[in-house]
Amino acid sequence: MREYDPLIAPNPSTWLALDEVERIELVRAYHERERVELPSLQAHAAVHAIVETQVAMDSELSVANTLARLQSEGLDRHEAVHAIGSVLVEQFHGIASGAVAADPTPAYAAALERLNAKSWRHAR
Repeated sequence: MREYDPLIAPNPSTWLALDEVERIELVRAYHERERVELPSLQAHAAVHAIVETQVAMDSELSVANTLARLQSEGLDRHEAVHAIGSVLVEQFHGIASGAVAADPTPAYAAALERLNAKSWRHAR
């Protein structure tokens, strides 16, 4: 895989064949090409890469289903990745602050179920 474009779903097996550093680098390079200004490009790229990996893994969390649902609600794929990433970051914060139980999976799954395009756009 030479380039990442968040508007186009990467091939899951190709994406998963990359190591984490390569995934993050592809996402970072995309945002640099697009001249996107961010407080922390590295952190932003890491969150993107995690979401894309969860989509590619098609785990019990149904991140891929959440992505598809958000797109059907009017978000483009890149916006949908950001919306899911915002939930992921909230979960990280909850873990770090001790507000989320030892297993954050149920809380993350529930937050993904509640997530919708309208609420995400309003929160932005």
